[in-house]
Amino acid sequence: MANEPSWEDFFTTQPDERSAPQQAAPVPGEQFPPQPASPTPTAQYPAMPQAAAAASDQDEDPFGGLFGPADPAPGTAGAPLSRRELRENEGRRGRGAGGGSGRGSGGGGRGSDSGYPRAPRKRNLLWLKITLPIVIVLGGLGGAAAFVWANYEEQVRELLGWELPNDYEGSGNGEEVIVTIQSGDIGADVANTLHQAGVTMTFDAVYDILLEDDSIGFLPGNWRLQKEMSAESAIAALQDPANKVTNELLITEGAVLPDVLEIIAETTGIPLADVQAAAANPQAYGVPAEAPSLEGYLFPATYQLEGTESAQDILQLLVNTMFEHLDAFGVAPDQRHQVLTMASIIQREAGWNIDDFYKVSRVFYNRLDQGINLESDATVAYGTGNLHTVWTTDEERADASNPYNTYANPGMPIGPIGLPGDDAISAALNPADGPWLFFVPINLATGETVFSETVDEHQAAVDQLLAWCDASAENAAYCE
Repeated sequence: MANEPSWEDFFTTQPDERSAPQQAAPVPGEQFPPQPASPTPTAQYPAMPQAAAAASDQDEDPFGGLFGPADPAPGTAGAPLSRRELRENEGRRGRGAGGGSGRGSGGGGRGSDSGYPRAPRKRNLLWLKITLPIVIVLGGLGGAAAFVWANYEEQVRELLGWELPNDYEGSGNGEEVIVTIQSGDIGADVANTLHQAGVTMTFDAVYDILLEDDSIGFLPGNWRLQKEMSAESAIAALQDPANKVTNELLITEGAVLPDVLEIIAETTGIPLADVQAAAANPQAYGVPAEAPSLEGYLFPATYQLEGTESAQDILQLLVNTMFEHLDAFGVAPDQRHQVLTMASIIQREAGWNIDDFYKVSRVFYNRLDQGINLESDATVAYGTGNLHTVWTTDEERADASNPYNTYANPGMPIGPIGLPGDDAISAALNPADGPWLFFVPINLATGETVFSETVDEHQAAVDQLLAWCDASAENAAYCE
């Protein structure tokens, strides 16, 4: 078991010297070739030849026993369905460092969680005012000036008044895009969703408006907008019921079950209580007996609806579509639960770079292979009912009664923590080659992530994250 520091240690004190862990052995078991992502639920997938499943040199489970001890008996714990409180009303929560999973964004397709350390106080720009003219005179366009520009462009622009526009003009370029507002999304979530979808130019353009007018609210559901809209017009479009999509059901990667049920209700007009009641018995839809809920079993995609479907019809469609995709990857029915559980953690923990999905997968397999707990804060938070954050406290990480707690319990959690898409499923089946035991994002806007083998390397990456959080007000908004 690796003797690892807590997340608080990284941001308050210097860690003690520790020996580097040994390089991980390759994960045993067969590897399935990645399949191309196909979000259309009606797409047909060719069956994977049975020879692929027989290619392993071992006669054991293709995961080589790496998923740890058997899951608790069905019915011992259920997926939490509580609504999150607004993060703005929550106190600061400690963050664990285990699993190298200093990330929360999740997903893929994922909205940006605030599961990161709060940015330190902004540096005073007096030093820049004094040194910038000297650098420009002495360095010209050479190395010193280039260094200042590369590392402090935003501060230089602010100082010299060279501000770039951060907003589009007008009501869009005519290219339609569907965005999803989840239940409980706060201003930062909406600003990030619009920016990531290409609707608005920047996060700040929307966030600044919402900060000035706290009366603006948003209804959950799918909304039809355009790309390259001004922040003002995008916000106005989200207030107009005419833009709400009712004939298309959009489920995004990394979404959690309670939010998906609300999206179904908001899209179709079926009362939420009826949708929740329809989801209460997961085994009625053919999911494995060990699944505590439908969490992870609804495939994220865009579904065309006729308007006559019942809640049961819709849920069965989403489950059947997930099974079709798992079948296309060659996943046997008795492996579905394990694969979806691992894929859901990858979906939540990885950033937007698809290559990182495979590296995150390798980190978790390496830890399982070496007998190190996964220590994913995303799983711990899910088990506490905090479904939209990766902040956790010391007490939560120590609570072994939480069946999703991968700090206190070895092996995999009791079940999935969200809905994985094709990329996350492929990554769960095909981890990249590498010795890593840790990972942390160093740019929360782009998802750029550093993977490390030792605690010292991980600490250096955490320092990069801190520097990024401190570089600008926009960066700091991601780090709160």
